[in-house]
Amino acid sequence: MNKVLNLLGIARRAGKLVMGTDSLLNVLSSKKIKLIFLASDISDSTYDKIDRKAYYYQVPIVNIFSTEELSQALGVSSIKIIGIIDEGFTKSILKELERGEFQ
Repeated sequence: MNKVLNLLGIARRAGKLVMGTDSLLNVLSSKKIKLIFLASDISDSTYDKIDRKAYYYQVPIVNIFSTEELSQALGVSSIKIIGIIDEGFTKSILKELERGEFQ
């Protein structure tokens, strides 16, 4: 498994993730979400809904992993939407994405 997915798994165990559409939208308005992961196979309507909110709150979105990859990394079934609420994990993940460590 790659470093980005490993970091997501660690963030989950540390309690630094918000998972699911409703939970993410509730927390997003409080400006605690630092980075959003959307599954690459998410529906267009859900993507548009999250994308508009993320743009408004200036939260970056990453959508390079499938539902299966995200679910496996987090140890849950069918997870499509993840929000990271920790600045440290966000910086580490963005650094790995810049280095190309997601493949």
